[in-house]
Amino acid sequence: MFFRQIVDEKLAQYAYLIGCQATGEAIIIDPERDIDRYQMAAAQEGLRLVAAADTHIHADYLSGLREFAEAGVKVFASDEGDADWKYEWLNDSSYNFQLLRHGDVFKIGNIEFKVVHCPGHTPEHLSYLVTDRGGGADAPIGMATGDFVFVGDLGRPDLLESAAGVAGAMVPSARTLHQSVLNFLDLDDYIQIWPGHGAGSACGKALGAVPESTVGYERRFNVAIQAAMRGEEEFVSAILDGQPEPPMYFARMKRDNRSGPNLLGELPVPRTVNADEIAAITASESVVLDTRLDRTLFMAGHLPGSLFCPLNKTFNTIAGSFVEETRSLYLIIEKSRLEEAVRDLIRIGLDRIEGIITPETFDTYVQSGGELRQTPHVGLDHVSEFSNDPNAQLLDVRPMADYCVSHIPGANNIPHNRLWVRRDELDSDTRKAVYCQSGAQAASAVALLERLGHDVTYIEGDYPTWSAENETASGMVQTV
Repeated sequence: MFFRQIVDEKLAQYAYLIGCQATGEAIIIDPERDIDRYQMAAAQEGLRLVAAADTHIHADYLSGLREFAEAGVKVFASDEGDADWKYEWLNDSSYNFQLLRHGDVFKIGNIEFKVVHCPGHTPEHLSYLVTDRGGGADAPIGMATGDFVFVGDLGRPDLLESAAGVAGAMVPSARTLHQSVLNFLDLDDYIQIWPGHGAGSACGKALGAVPESTVGYERRFNVAIQAAMRGEEEFVSAILDGQPEPPMYFARMKRDNRSGPNLLGELPVPRTVNADEIAAITASESVVLDTRLDRTLFMAGHLPGSLFCPLNKTFNTIAGSFVEETRSLYLIIEKSRLEEAVRDLIRIGLDRIEGIITPETFDTYVQSGGELRQTPHVGLDHVSEFSNDPNAQLLDVRPMADYCVSHIPGANNIPHNRLWVRRDELDSDTRKAVYCQSGAQAASAVALLERLGHDVTYIEGDYPTWSAENETASGMVQTV
């Protein structure tokens, strides 16, 4: 049996290429939308992809299942869950597909896949127990668990409510997840666990960075599983407590993976913009993503209305949380990193990538007197200038869990990845000042607020260090 975990480091997402070396056939489990890289990985091993499968309707990226179906590959998808959580795009289609229910078995070459329904993260969620029949095994070697069991954590059961807007869903989902965990504990300890995500994913709150585990290890050391073993009520409270706010785009991913993502085909190929076109672009409804990593440079001079969206592990979250899918996009980016950014964007459904502004073109624009905007910035030691001003609004854009531990008195909390959807809560007549844990999230939030027309100041600095130094000073830090 051939096995490879294929990683998207930005989304901390894992897909699994599993092949039968005797027959040369292979399957990909939980592929992202740009399927060419899986096809290439299989070909490099002398395998041909004959099947693709999802564990569930994903919330954090667009699935590649439809792209594979369009390419003539057989696809497997869940037929569990209620009527609201089915793969609608497969209905009445001419694709080669098979809908799966608990207990179903299918084979790729001599590799057997047994379907396990494990609802809770989503109603339709499946896991796959994998047995190498060609190698003489009569018991599974591992389980592709998707967003059910992670290393050190479980898939969060709140997303139907917190991301997809299904009111009242999270507590019943948590109770359902509890039963799924009890069923999971019936498995043998030696079975390997192949999760759908690792540390950095927003699909859980305490995911480990180790890429694989075993049932036995998770039984002993997974805090969420241990809570489940102590009883349903304790589990429900523990699993729902402290879950981070989901990025804005999660609701859209749920919708599109259910109804069917737009077919991608080839990757978008944006054109290179000339310096004399930049002013018209910034005056339009298009969005410019400034991918420079140095936020100090961005604050010192950036295109009016552009968003600070550094091309690092935050790129997908910032772009997906601040940009609507209907907007045309332009990127300030080096050509050597363009394909990386394009793949990141199409994986979250931002396909309208019209053009790029290279650093050289940006410099030419500046040297020719092109308009730039500077962002006022101060250190945390100046925060009282805003917290004591009735005409100012202090905004804390950290996750609510961090805000509840400690925050500056008078600060309002809107997590940065929810700022766009909660923009109507902001008073347009007051000046804004924004801080976060390290300054990174605040920098992107400030750029969005500027684009929305607010008078805004960036507060830079390391909040944990500053709060530790000021927690004894009366009124400077509020703890809960």
